[in-house]
Amino acid sequence: MTKQIILIGAGLSTQSLVPYLKSKLEMYDWNLCVLDKDLATAERRLGEVNERCSAGSLDITDTIALATALNGAHLVISMVPAHMHLSIAKACIAHKAHLVTASYLTPEMRALDLEAKENGLVFLNECGLDPGIDHMSAARLLDGIRADGGEIVLFESFTGGLLSPASEGDNPWRYKFTWNPRNVVLAGQGGAVKFIQEGKYKYIPPHMVFRRTEFMNVEGYGRFEGLANRDSLKYREAYGLENVATLYRGTLRRPGFARAWDSFVKLGMTDDSYTIEHTNTLSFREFTNLFLAYNPHDSVELKLKYYLGIPQDSDIFTKLQWVGLFSNQTFPFTSGTPAQCLEYILKQVWTLHEEDRDLIVMFHKIGWKKDGELGMIESSMGVEGKNSSQTAMASTVGLPLGIATKLILTGEPMVTGVQMPITAQWYHPILNELANDFGVIFHEKELPYAGY
Repeated sequence: MTKQIILIGAGLSTQSLVPYLKSKLEMYDWNLCVLDKDLATAERRLGEVNERCSAGSLDITDTIALATALNGAHLVISMVPAHMHLSIAKACIAHKAHLVTASYLTPEMRALDLEAKENGLVFLNECGLDPGIDHMSAARLLDGIRADGGEIVLFESFTGGLLSPASEGDNPWRYKFTWNPRNVVLAGQGGAVKFIQEGKYKYIPPHMVFRRTEFMNVEGYGRFEGLANRDSLKYREAYGLENVATLYRGTLRRPGFARAWDSFVKLGMTDDSYTIEHTNTLSFREFTNLFLAYNPHDSVELKLKYYLGIPQDSDIFTKLQWVGLFSNQTFPFTSGTPAQCLEYILKQVWTLHEEDRDLIVMFHKIGWKKDGELGMIESSMGVEGKNSSQTAMASTVGLPLGIATKLILTGEPMVTGVQMPITAQWYHPILNELANDFGVIFHEKELPYAGY
């Protein structure tokens, strides 16, 4: 029987997902429909059409249109913003369609577990890169250590979406946007960061997130700084780490990024809670001056250095100058929050050029105790993109979703309900295919236990 796959949302993260699915349509007797609010986006993402694939427009806030789109669907891949998944999930239950997403599992989604099970449905969440490949690679390591009789005492995990060294050029940040720029600008907001260090609960208030970093070397890719993710503790139960002494999940950037970004935080440029009017009359330089004390004699540069305590020869000032904070370029919109204005400024220099290659780096460090002895393993993975339209970010987000789709539609009967890909039924086949067919390979080495 022909099975219908519906992909809702045709953004950048579907660059590799759509070709993967199209390559399987004939083999598995599938049809694919790519839907987006903007028809041109859906058509561009789908590319060449045939009798097995089509593109269309869909406004998912239109419940009738959503129900019509899902009529006859066997599986839905939802790539819309995270807060929009719930209406799609409820429609999937009504139409008895499986659901796969790359977004974080929310309490509202989890509440649909019983209904999904009653209808024999798999609702798989967090099956992208981070979350996704990070979960699967960590779970494989943790299960292997436990099967060998080890008790986990330390768990750290970091992921970074960065630039390939070959594309860094004279960019002092060594960074460009490889995923949603708005999410990058707003990172670090939304409450205190929480983790466990050597049995002690630790909290980092939002205004200090970019000043508390951990440095590490990842073999083959150099030195990085790790910034703590918002809430490492929510994965204790999922990972079976209720009694672990150290639990820390974070994001990787090149050294020096965090301290320079902290300047934006201190200035108030990452604030998304109020609107600045008449932004179209402001230059980037005048926007920067909004956040500095009035002084008719000192330059904007001098006032910023004084306010932030930046020395004349600091590389922090070099970074701020390089992104265009003192430029005479103006904004094209009439109003916006400080965060929206900062995002526009950064897009001018942090948007990938056609030939740019991005880099995904993932790093796990796990410590365990066995027979009174302590051991440690480091596991790392790096993937480089080919160019701005074939990015490592899109591949590592989209391909796990495609492989999961194949498993659900063609594999053995699976555990149903709302879940994450942290069991062997998911991580073995997905990680194996990623390694064998797409070069997403983890390298492990054992070390003497070194603590946090």
